[in-house]
Amino acid sequence: MASADSSNTALREPVFLGDYSFNTGKLKQFSWLDYVIFAGILLVSAGIGLYHAIKDRKNKSLDNFLLAGRNMNPFPVALSLLASFMSAITLLGTPAEMYNYSTMYLWIGVGYFFVIAGAAHIYIPIFYNLGVTSAYEYLEKRFSRGVRTAASMTFVLQMTLYMAIVLYAPSLALNAVTGFTLWGSVISVGIVCTLYTAFGGMKAVLWTDSFQVIMMVASLLAILIKGDLVVGGIGQAWDSLNRTKRLDFTDFSVDPSVRHSVWALTVGGYFTWVSIFGVNQAQVQRAVTCPTLKKAQYAIWLNFPGLCIILYLCCFIGIYMAAFYENCDPVKPGLVTDTNQMIPMFVMDVLGDIIGLPGLFVAGLFSGALSTISSGLNSISACVLEDIVRTYCSNNLRESRARILSQVFALIFGLICLGLTFVAAQLGSILQAALSLFGMIGGPLLGLFSLGMFFPWANKWGAYAGLFGSLILMFWIGVGASVVKPPNEQALRFTNNCNLSAFSLDALMSMNKTTTTVVDDTVPAYGLYTLSYMWYSLTAVLACIVIGLAVSFITGAVKAKEIDPKLMCPLFDVIFPFSFLPESIRKPLRLGVQYKSQTEKSETLPNGHNLKENEKGQTLSNGHSLTDKPQDLDIKIIVTKSSEERLDNIANGRPTGHSDIGHACYTNILATSISSESLQKYDTPL
Repeated sequence: MASADSSNTALREPVFLGDYSFNTGKLKQFSWLDYVIFAGILLVSAGIGLYHAIKDRKNKSLDNFLLAGRNMNPFPVALSLLASFMSAITLLGTPAEMYNYSTMYLWIGVGYFFVIAGAAHIYIPIFYNLGVTSAYEYLEKRFSRGVRTAASMTFVLQMTLYMAIVLYAPSLALNAVTGFTLWGSVISVGIVCTLYTAFGGMKAVLWTDSFQVIMMVASLLAILIKGDLVVGGIGQAWDSLNRTKRLDFTDFSVDPSVRHSVWALTVGGYFTWVSIFGVNQAQVQRAVTCPTLKKAQYAIWLNFPGLCIILYLCCFIGIYMAAFYENCDPVKPGLVTDTNQMIPMFVMDVLGDIIGLPGLFVAGLFSGALSTISSGLNSISACVLEDIVRTYCSNNLRESRARILSQVFALIFGLICLGLTFVAAQLGSILQAALSLFGMIGGPLLGLFSLGMFFPWANKWGAYAGLFGSLILMFWIGVGASVVKPPNEQALRFTNNCNLSAFSLDALMSMNKTTTTVVDDTVPAYGLYTLSYMWYSLTAVLACIVIGLAVSFITGAVKAKEIDPKLMCPLFDVIFPFSFLPESIRKPLRLGVQYKSQTEKSETLPNGHNLKENEKGQTLSNGHSLTDKPQDLDIKIIVTKSSEERLDNIANGRPTGHSDIGHACYTNILATSISSESLQKYDTPL
């Protein structure tokens, strides 16, 4: 493991200006067009945010700012869901993973299908049907306000650290290919992203994410196509992998210390990624912007092909990169400080002669960073506002003031993210660091939600114990592993065919302003410290559930019949939806929770309330009949001359397209069943 000399700064200065070409022995540098393309991506992203800020300047609604009015098309929502966590870490870290180790990482794509299925049909429906803004509102309804706050602040910590890693990764790449100062790129990109998120709101985030996904895929395709041509095709690349012992798909070891086995990547990977797509606030908040649950699920399913496309593009780029540098590893001569800089070097080597394409690559990298950071800032501001300010300070906060506070929180956490980039520089492999973070913090949060949704006996004391117990365990394992550094076998690397002339090597190394020394700073690993980081999430979930249930039974378990079924998930009914299991088996598997009859169909409104098909036009959820006087009802309906059409839209969960009745009724109706004919009895002219 390489460790920096005491004179080494925390954030590395440029290793060299431009990028060294192993084909020519000369330096390649960014052209003016590359800089224009890179600047253009920042300007377009900022422009989209500015456009939505101006367009919606008269709409001071917090719902519009945080949830885009809950009326977004599934396609941009799907692209935003994809962009939020397929960041620059994926674009840099996945090819580096293939270069350092082997092709085993390709197995993680198998788990994506089950991740999407679990998120779309197990977790998201509960959040959507409750009509939440913050996912942690569920925890208050299920356990207590304190549990909600603890989980929300845990998420804020997780997301802030993750955003710092995401911001550091492309800045390191830009530094490698251009010599542009690391802090300069960190600050410029961080400021642009913070501003358009703070002022543009959710609509700006969704549409910029959509644009940025396109940029990411375009840059990856350009690298893949040119890499294939340079290497001589996939056959040549495959032969190279075999020679360097990178070609491996058959590690079926059940040993949890094996870094990447089939089981670690598929089963362990499922829990890592479902903690993101199923219960992470950034993803939940995007899903509930859709007008109906079916459209939200459709948006989530659209992620599956997108996830696979980006994953396998990155993996095959890593395969071509490994073949290209088979006989000339850039790390050993010290031309790059770590393998996270390998992709930008590869880009300059194979695309450097084509003006504009290196700029497209860097633009794609920063698109990944911008999309993730904007999603993170938007979700953090929602959590702080809903889970802290409105919960403890002022529940009756005016919409306009709440929106301003959300913007302020986005700005504050954007600045904090910039400062924490210092920490990200110390983490080594950015891909492993990010996935470890999701295991150490996201895993306990997934365990907490699973404890609440699947086990009716869990109480608030069990929730506290499960969350904090699993967090302590995972930080013990994660921090211990970072100190112990369990050894991992890497692929063979050679330098026998590097085109390093004495002049070019001296010129390159003279520009290196840091001194590095290769030392063995590992100590013998033992116990839980050898656990593969891919098992972190599953370990955290199991720990949270076991501890939570034990404490719940000790302190007085909740009676299953008394719990609100809307807060629970009938897991086996979801897994076996077509009556594969007879009712005699299904009933005990519901653990005593009194779920609604499966024959009672319901339609979900965007605010989370349901319209029962067999009760429409009969009763309200508060027990009143529609024949009661308007003043006796818990709601007040204002109807215009065109009320019939709009009320029909409301009753069927469709947007009204009109601000007066649309917003007053569409998002605030408290009835579980209602009909436009009955409502017309209470027409009141404006």
